[in-house]
Amino acid sequence: MKLAVIGGGSTYTPELVDGFARLRDELALTEIALVDPAAERTALVAGMARRMLARAGHPAVVTATPDLGEGVAGADAVLLQLRVGGQAAREVDETLPLRCGCVGQETTGTGGLAKALRTVPVVLEIADTVRRLAPDAWIVDFTNPVGIVTRALLDAGHRAIGLCNVAIGFQRRFAAYLGVEPERVSLGHVGLNHLTWERSVHLDGVDVLPRLIAEHGKEIAGGLGLPPELVERLGAVPSYYLRYFYAHDLVVAEQRVSPSRAAEVAAMETELLALYADPAVDTKPELLARRGGAFYSEAAVALIASLAGDRGDVQIVNTRNDGTLPFLSGDAVIEVPARVTAAGAVPLPVEPVEPLYAGLIAHVSAYEELALQAAVHGGADRVRDALLAHPLVGQDHVAGELTGLLVEANRPHLPWAAAE
Repeated sequence: MKLAVIGGGSTYTPELVDGFARLRDELALTEIALVDPAAERTALVAGMARRMLARAGHPAVVTATPDLGEGVAGADAVLLQLRVGGQAAREVDETLPLRCGCVGQETTGTGGLAKALRTVPVVLEIADTVRRLAPDAWIVDFTNPVGIVTRALLDAGHRAIGLCNVAIGFQRRFAAYLGVEPERVSLGHVGLNHLTWERSVHLDGVDVLPRLIAEHGKEIAGGLGLPPELVERLGAVPSYYLRYFYAHDLVVAEQRVSPSRAAEVAAMETELLALYADPAVDTKPELLARRGGAFYSEAAVALIASLAGDRGDVQIVNTRNDGTLPFLSGDAVIEVPARVTAAGAVPLPVEPVEPLYAGLIAHVSAYEELALQAAVHGGADRVRDALLAHPLVGQDHVAGELTGLLVEANRPHLPWAAAE
C-alpha cells in the first residue's frame, strides 16, 4: 500500500510514522510519500521517518517530493495535514479577532473562517489531482477546519472522510480512569468537528459516564478548562473546544495577556526540527506530545485500515449527515460514530439530541455552510455573512470590522480579494 501525506514536512509527521511502526500489522504499507513544497524541511522529516521505521524493522520506503503529482500517483490513500500560510498565518488567526473582542482560535470563529478561506481552494485543487492520478484512493482529511474541508471535498464528489483526534483522546483518557484497555470503551460522541459532546461512555456495553463524572469530574473539567459544576450539571463531557463558547469572555481576557498558541508551536517546531536533523534520534521525541495531535496516528491507521480492508468496524469520523441529525441538512458534515467499510462511512443512529446541544450544533452548521460558500466563491459579502452567522461573532458591526481585517490580512492567499 502506498500512502501519500500532503503536508508531509509537518512536525506532526513523526507522530504518524510512529503509529505506522507500532501498528505495522494493521496496514501493509510499502511506501509513505511525503509531499510538501518546503523541500529542506521535508528532507529532515523524511530522514527522521526512515530512522524510526528502520528501528522498528518496518519495510516501508519513505519518499519525499515537492511534486504533488509524483507523490499521489498510484496512492491507495491520501492524508491531508497541510497548513496554508504556515504558523505566520495561524498567528494572525489567533490574534486578529482579539482586536474586536472575539476569541482568537485557528479552527473556530474568525480564525477558523480565515483558515477555511485559505485552505478549501488549495485542498480542492489537490483532490482534483488525486482523482486524476489515484482515482481509487480515499482522501482522509486531518486539515482544519475538518468539517468545512470535508464538506468541500464531498460536495465536489471526492472520496473523502474527515478525521479528528478529540474522540480518541477522550476514549484513551476515560479508559485510563477506568483502568481498562481502550478497546473496551466506546463513546456516545455527537456534534460537529470541534463542537461535540460525550453523552455516554460505554464500558463493555454499560454506560459508565455518571460514574466517571462522579469519581473524576474535577480532573475531567480541569482538562477542559471548565468548572466541574458545569460538567456535573450537563451530565455530559463537552469537547475542550466548547470552552470558547461556554467561557468566551474569560478566554478573550486570557488571550489578551498570554502568548499565542501559534508562537508556542513555532518555538516547538524549531526545536523539533533540530531533533529531526540529529542522525542519532530515531524515536518520537517527548516534545512532540506537547505539539498536539495526540493519538492522531492511531486514529489514522485504524481509519485507513478499515477503508482498505472493508472491516465494517465503528469509528468516530466526519461524514455526511444524511438524516442522522434531523435538525440539520442532509448535506451537512457531522462528527459521530460510523460504520467504516471499503465503501466509506455510514453514521450509526443517534439518540435525539437535547435542545441545549442541538441549538448550538444547528447554529454552527449554518455558519459552516456560509463559510464554505465564501471559501469556494469568494467575496467580502459572503465572508461577512459567515461571520454574522457565527455565534462567536454575531453582531453586525463586529462582523463588518472583522471582514475588513480578515480579508486584508489574508489577501496574499485569496485571489478574489485582489479584484475587490
